[in-house]
Amino acid sequence: MSPPPADEDPRRRIAVALTYEAPSAPRVVATGRGPIADAIVAEARASGVAIEQNPVLADALSRIELDAEIPEELYRAVAEVIAFVIRARDRIR
Repeated sequence: MSPPPADEDPRRRIAVALTYEAPSAPRVVATGRGPIADAIVAEARASGVAIEQNPVLADALSRIELDAEIPEELYRAVAEVIAFVIRARDRIR
């Protein structure tokens, strides 16, 4: 992860980790801002998880309680992220 621009407020960086096990909806398992967001991203990279950057979606997801399923209004956006992660994983294999 490259360092943020010098004029960027580090608290604006948001990261959200999801888990998905069909047939349930995806669940939020971690959220963080600033240094905590950096740690979430670092852990994902270390685990080989693809990173999708979508600040608007990350902000919406960060407002969901931990271990809660995402609301229906976010299904489409999250499905696109899951598809991105699957494609990225398949390219690596």
